[in-house]
Amino acid sequence: MRIQPTPYDHPDAVKLQDEVQAEYVVRYGDDEGDATPLDPSMFVPPLGLYLLAYDGLERPVASGAWRRQDENEEGYADGDAELKRMYVIPEARGLGLARRLLALLEEDARAAGRTRMVLETGTAQPEAIALYASSGYEPCAKFGHYRHHEASRCFAKPLV
Repeated sequence: MRIQPTPYDHPDAVKLQDEVQAEYVVRYGDDEGDATPLDPSMFVPPLGLYLLAYDGLERPVASGAWRRQDENEEGYADGDAELKRMYVIPEARGLGLARRLLALLEEDARAAGRTRMVLETGTAQPEAIALYASSGYEPCAKFGHYRHHEASRCFAKPLV
């Protein structure tokens, strides 16, 4: 597996983003997917980072990103790095890719001076919740676009 920084609007990134959105529609039973407003500029270093993992046939199989956040009306705190678009295609699950991506994203956010990694997921993603819990993330006050949704779960991990 090869993991590399990639622009958020690269065709391979868009392909995986479309796949994860389709999965959200199935898991949460709506037609919206994740409606969090995102812009490619949010993932340009040092403001963030978007990573893609490729298999031996050069197919994109996993993604993950972080973006800079600071205190605002959506409940973020100064120094936050928000994890976004973590996704592994079904055929590549169970290979440890999400854990590898997560470690690389934490390392990069730390190097960029961020002090806490935060993420929002939902109750229909128990495997994501298990990954984050086993990686040292703890429940925290809700923040972000889905902070008022009952199925939303927010987690944080200090990076210092």
